[in-house]
Amino acid sequence: MLKLKRAFFVLGLLLSSFAEADIQVGFGLPGVNIGINLPTYPYLVPIPGYPVYYAPQIQANFFFYDGLYWVYQYDTWYAASWYNGPWWPVSPDQVPLYILRVPVQYYLQPPSYFIGWQPYAAPHWGQHWGRDWELHRRGWDRWDRHTTPAPAPLPAYQRQYSRDRYPQQWQQQQLQQQHYRYQPHDPEVQQRYRAVQQAPGQQGNRQPNIQQNAMPQRAPEGYRQPNIQQNAMPQRAPEGYRQPNTQPQYQQNVMPVPQQRSQGQQSRDVPRDHNREQDQQKGREQEQDQHRND
Repeated sequence: MLKLKRAFFVLGLLLSSFAEADIQVGFGLPGVNIGINLPTYPYLVPIPGYPVYYAPQIQANFFFYDGLYWVYQYDTWYAASWYNGPWWPVSPDQVPLYILRVPVQYYLQPPSYFIGWQPYAAPHWGQHWGRDWELHRRGWDRWDRHTTPAPAPLPAYQRQYSRDRYPQQWQQQQLQQQHYRYQPHDPEVQQRYRAVQQAPGQQGNRQPNIQQNAMPQRAPEGYRQPNIQQNAMPQRAPEGYRQPNTQPQYQQNVMPVPQQRSQGQQSRDVPRDHNREQDQQKGREQEQDQHRND
């Protein structure tokens, strides 16, 4: 019978998505959005004699207990660490006892099978979920009211995160660690709290932590860093290597600079035109001497 109830529990999750058009107030599920999300932080009031809050201004079965929000919708319990989800389904075997003990009158959107039940008493969960569940949660509706714990403090810091400022799933855990130090005391809530904190969306979308002044990582064993010397001497060119001529082409037409020569070299390198003029001058002088002798 217990396995059959769990099968109906899973079936209720699937059917919940088809009832979206008929509901006025709904809540966000992981990966699925049913109904209308809450635009602002809800007004929560403690239930007298119980460590549980309820939301009198919301037409929904909305509660807060031991650090988590609880919603009963579509015959299924959901839990969340933020007032607008994301919401995570909770099996009937894992719902906290003090949530199960909340009187019927505080369910502002009661299901049809609540009709006829006493408003000041807890719902008949054993009648609804069956004998196997009732045997598993034996004595859930009996407790010493003098040992009732005090209500957990509300996460009032969430009031400043509404509408467009509502944080993403990966940001919610960081904000809660900074502003809400409360830790659950109920064993069922502790288990659910860990499941919510370790959800894939809480870790998978987290932004990388980049440290500008972080120390460099140690090189793996056996790794040899290449020896790079900035002021090292240039290597000798291999034998037969000719360095390419990188001078610009315009230098090829530059006139050579005349070299200085000794006096002996200058006398030996007299231009031929100058010798020809001397020979012509001697020839004219000889002709003049011949005319005088005649």
